[in-house]
Amino acid sequence: MTCMENTAKHIFFHGRVQGVGFRYTACRVATKHGLTGWVRNCPDGTVESYMQGSPAAIERCIAEIKDHFGAYIRDVVVTDAAFNPRFTDFQITY
Repeated sequence: MTCMENTAKHIFFHGRVQGVGFRYTACRVATKHGLTGWVRNCPDGTVESYMQGSPAAIERCIAEIKDHFGAYIRDVVVTDAAFNPRFTDFQITY
C-alpha cells in the first residue's frame, strides 16, 4: 500500500471510556486492522486516538471499537489528520 492510498484520522471518544480497558482494546483492534498510530487517555476523561491506514480499515476499526464499547461511548468525533510515515505500528501513549 502506498502512502497515497493511506489516510489519517484524529479521533476523540467521549463517554465513560477510561478505566474499562478501552486503550488496550483499541490498540488490539487497530493492530488487527493493520493501522498505525496511537491511543491515549486525556485529562478530561476522553480517549484520543490518531489512526492511519486505508480509509476502509480505519472505518472498520472505529466501528469495531464502537460495537465493543457501545454502552460506554456517548460520542465519537473524527477529523482528518495529516499522514505521518514515521508511525510503523500502533501504540498506547501517555
